[in-house]
Amino acid sequence: MIGCGSMGGGMAMLFAEHGITVLLNDPSEDTVNELLGNAQKDGIRHKMGKHQSYEDLCKSLDSPKVFVFSLPHGTVGDSVVEGLHPYLEKGDLIIDASNENWQNTQRRQGKLVSQGVYYIGMGVSGGYQAARRGPSMCPGGEDRALDMVLPLLRKVAAKDSRGKPCVGRCGTGGSGHYVKMIHNGIEHGMMGTQAEAWQIMSLGLGMTYDEIGDEFAMWNESGELKGTFLIDIGAQINKQRDENGKHVLSVVEDKVVQDIDGTEGTGVWSSLEAIRLHVPAPTLSDAHYVRIASAFRKDRKRVKETFGGHFPLEKWTGSESEKKSLLEDLRKAVYAAFLAAFVQGINIIDLADQENKWSINFSEVIQIWRSGCIIKADYIGDMLEEIYKKPKDTDRDLLHNGRIAKELSNNFPALKKMVAMGVEKNAIIPSLSASLEYLKYSVNTILPTSFYEAQLDYFGKHMFDLKSEPAGEPVTGKHHFEWKAA
Repeated sequence: MIGCGSMGGGMAMLFAEHGITVLLNDPSEDTVNELLGNAQKDGIRHKMGKHQSYEDLCKSLDSPKVFVFSLPHGTVGDSVVEGLHPYLEKGDLIIDASNENWQNTQRRQGKLVSQGVYYIGMGVSGGYQAARRGPSMCPGGEDRALDMVLPLLRKVAAKDSRGKPCVGRCGTGGSGHYVKMIHNGIEHGMMGTQAEAWQIMSLGLGMTYDEIGDEFAMWNESGELKGTFLIDIGAQINKQRDENGKHVLSVVEDKVVQDIDGTEGTGVWSSLEAIRLHVPAPTLSDAHYVRIASAFRKDRKRVKETFGGHFPLEKWTGSESEKKSLLEDLRKAVYAAFLAAFVQGINIIDLADQENKWSINFSEVIQIWRSGCIIKADYIGDMLEEIYKKPKDTDRDLLHNGRIAKELSNNFPALKKMVAMGVEKNAIIPSLSASLEYLKYSVNTILPTSFYEAQLDYFGKHMFDLKSEPAGEPVTGKHHFEWKAA
């Protein structure tokens, strides 16, 4: 195990607990010693050892050698591969369990193939708790390499309610890290949506943390949000108190800094991929923009002073029966946005799969997401599992699926109602409103872009299609009008 922080350390103990001898390597000796101390408490210290040099580490491993990386994304992985290079032999296997950029993964795979060394890019989800007790894992690479590691990974992976392991053969190349990257983009869209609902309940409806916790718990028990990990932990977070009886949430600042401090890159990459592949993914991207804005709290304070105040969320007034109805609309709106996030994310994966010829197994991907991961959502998982049981035809856009269309259509009125109320009351609702607009423009055949296209043709001679012509592919039109002589 190279990299023994919270994720790597948790996985090291998980492997040891399942009878695997694990040798540890980390730049920080204190980190390794702390991990060994925890292993001692759990009775698995005898299955773990530490090595400071790559040479010593490699000499202590059987053949073929198996390495698991849990490292910061970027150049650190390159440095480790370079350091190991003199000691690697044909048949050795590296499992990169970091949140690495898929392009780095493919580059390293290409570099090591001449040496006969397998490199698997494996997304790991569920946080440090799941890393210790059984995460969701998404490995991608050569079939031979996956054949070698899947028996072990199935043993330690999270299990769904049916006892099936949440790990599988994702695809070839960098598909494992790509799917995990988009998983995190979906995660950001879901978290943004839920945070917006939380603030509507807290500031708009005046609900206490305990009341919000009860509401989330109720959402998690039945209906479309049943068995949703983020809803479940949302209930716990709202109810959690410190040793003095104070709600922990009450002292948490409104700053998400992981995109800025470099510890998290997947949200940025997923938005970039949506743009590069021309996939509308506003639920994912708009949630990310708020994360970015939140990080710069000092700047927001200055802007507020410049404006002479802000646009406060206004209290909602209504009877208890009206409040109950509103909360039900809010639940449906959250579900609609969650589903929109899944649709957008999977459509990105699908286009990347076609481009890279990874042969992604979407049925396996849905199983990987069934438990042990942040985007676990039982109702949506059941629906997607049923969809991907059927052989795929050439039409792979989830918005063309009748079941998905019905779910989004049925919940559209509630989403629209909550966005309208949010706008009126100054609620901060970028993910909810982006999801609404996404549905509106995705199903509409009378967009305002006729005017947009005419302007492009006016000043740039960019050409246009005629309404009288059949709907075509996204290619340059054949018509130009000389709006004004040069």
